[in-house]
Amino acid sequence: MAEVAAAYAEAKDDPAFIAEYEELLADFVGRPSPLFLARHLTEELGGAKIYLKREDLNHTGAHKINHTLGEVLLAKRMGKKKVVAETGAGQHGVALATAAALLGLECEIHMGAIDIAKQHPNVVRMQLLGTRVVPVDDGGRSLKEAVDSAFMVWAENFDETLYAIGSVVGPDPFPSMVRDFQAIVGREAREQILAKEGRLPTALVAAVGGGSNAIGLFSAFLEDEQVKIFGVEPAGRGLDNPGDHAATMTLGTPGMIHGMDTLVLQDDEGNPQPVHSIASGLDYPGVGPQHAHLQEVGRAEYITASDAETIEAFKALCRAEGIIPAIESAHALAGAMRLAPQMSGQEIIIVNLSGRGDKDIDFVAEYIGMDIPGGN
Repeated sequence: MAEVAAAYAEAKDDPAFIAEYEELLADFVGRPSPLFLARHLTEELGGAKIYLKREDLNHTGAHKINHTLGEVLLAKRMGKKKVVAETGAGQHGVALATAAALLGLECEIHMGAIDIAKQHPNVVRMQLLGTRVVPVDDGGRSLKEAVDSAFMVWAENFDETLYAIGSVVGPDPFPSMVRDFQAIVGREAREQILAKEGRLPTALVAAVGGGSNAIGLFSAFLEDEQVKIFGVEPAGRGLDNPGDHAATMTLGTPGMIHGMDTLVLQDDEGNPQPVHSIASGLDYPGVGPQHAHLQEVGRAEYITASDAETIEAFKALCRAEGIIPAIESAHALAGAMRLAPQMSGQEIIIVNLSGRGDKDIDFVAEYIGMDIPGGN
């Protein structure tokens, strides 16, 4: 960890490293991503204008490419031959596989067996990109177990391998490093909303699992106390029973998980509890420590969206704006759809649409019982 911290501290102050990273964001990822006014959805809901920060339009289909490019560039700078990581919904895995293929490193992704079944298209993408996908059958067979498995591989091979973590979680310097790479989202959104509206938004809304897309958007507005900040986490099937949700910010208590002091959904002995979310990228019993801090100091408010609310938001955006969102992003949209009617038409909400829903369409179709012509 000391080696990683020292290498990142040096790299982030190196103009050549930053220039290469920013060139890839522009020419490979396609940044800046648009800030889109969802006019029809705004009209249907009444109240505040809803803008979408279109991270779904990035190459690979989500915000994850922002930090994976930085991580793989850092791995090359450190002389590593391989990157290893976990993935939940598969977006981080696809993004890391993409960055590794581009920059010439080996890649290994650990993924819970449940998530492999739910996110088969992303598994195929990773394999096509030359990545080894390792199924994890331990415990709950989801994101937490994938992190455990990938960390073990890194611990055994740290001399030639860099752990390219998928969110603002883990031991220092990972939360700060991923935040810094994701901060481009907030910087762009701030500049874009000032250009479009001549003022800052009333509120920001983003989904929170580990918290990378959210901290990326929030970071540029933290000093603007008039801008309200909302993170939306999974209420799943309901908040009454452990194992039915992943609402760490709402029901978690101070604890340790994966090398960080944060909030954790845990039992009386400090063991992480089982979690559930319809979104594979959000079913994690911990949260990035920066989010725990923002809640503690009162700068951000964390609310929840259930599986059912999320699916309704997913369908609403499809039909109102012609955009199929990732289920993770649909949590943020569900939160915004609840907030907007309570606000005036002069107010503005920016929603971080962190990813596109190509990976989720088969799962959603089955979940809602769609009648598909020619289907079984």
